[in-house]
Amino acid sequence: MARKDRNTDESYAQDVFDNPPQGPIGVHRGNRSVASRLVPFLIVIIVAAAAGVGTWAVMSGEGAKLFSGGSSASSSSSTSAKSTASASASASASDTASASASASESASESASASPSESTSSPASSSSANLSAQVRVVNGTRKTGYAAKQAAVLTGAGYTNVVAANPSGSLPSASVVWYQNESDLATAQDVAAKLGISNVSKVTNLSAPVVVVLMN
Repeated sequence: MARKDRNTDESYAQDVFDNPPQGPIGVHRGNRSVASRLVPFLIVIIVAAAAGVGTWAVMSGEGAKLFSGGSSASSSSSTSAKSTASASASASASDTASASASASESASESASASPSESTSSPASSSSANLSAQVRVVNGTRKTGYAAKQAAVLTGAGYTNVVAANPSGSLPSASVVWYQNESDLATAQDVAAKLGISNVSKVTNLSAPVVVVLMN
């Protein structure tokens, strides 16, 4: 019986895996720059310096002084703000007091002025000359109207009142004419007694005061 030949590597056809590419085998790193190699050392130096400064501040008490200085500054700011607020409040109170005083003075002046003004009205009426001649002219169609108004003035204290009929041109409304400035007070009093609002100065009158009745 013939012996079978054993299968060896040579008995198979070669493929791409039998001829691998040439190159390095295993994991490897490339060359790094000088800066990248110095960065870890710089970090260690900075951390060590910071730790040294912190230790020195704690041991020497300088850190406490820094914090106390900040507290003093904040307290000073708070005190300054309080002082400013107090000054503003004082100024407002002063302004309010001044305004109240001004209002009181104004009220006092108004109160003192009122009596003098009220007493001035009787003075003007009392300055009227009740003995001055007053001529009352009837410019209406009412018979006896001038005599009726003259009686009103006589009842008010006038002693020289004359009723008359018109003899010339007449105004469009009732009026009291006076001849001189000394007769102004009398004319105003006569107008007030008869309810006439128009008082005018006219020269060459037949009497110191002339009343023309038109309505």
